[in-house]
Amino acid sequence: MAALNDPSAVAVQAVGPVTAVTDAHGRPLPCEDLLADVRASTAATTVSAADKPTLDELTNKGIERCNADDDRRADDFFVQALAILGK
Repeated sequence: MAALNDPSAVAVQAVGPVTAVTDAHGRPLPCEDLLADVRASTAATTVSAADKPTLDELTNKGIERCNADDDRRADDFFVQALAILGK
């Protein structure tokens, strides 16, 4: 019943690389959560000079879509950024 009252409270745990950007009910994950993962992974990883511009572009596009409340597209950009970081 609690999950029906607040479906956003249902925990979703990623196993391995992030490939899905939806919860168990098909709703997009909050883009703020994936942005936090991108920022943490970027800080903890050495990014090659060749990958840095692409990573920055994907992150900026994701932030732009996140600010526009377009979680689905923002999540797509953030997943691509995480793939560059090896996550």
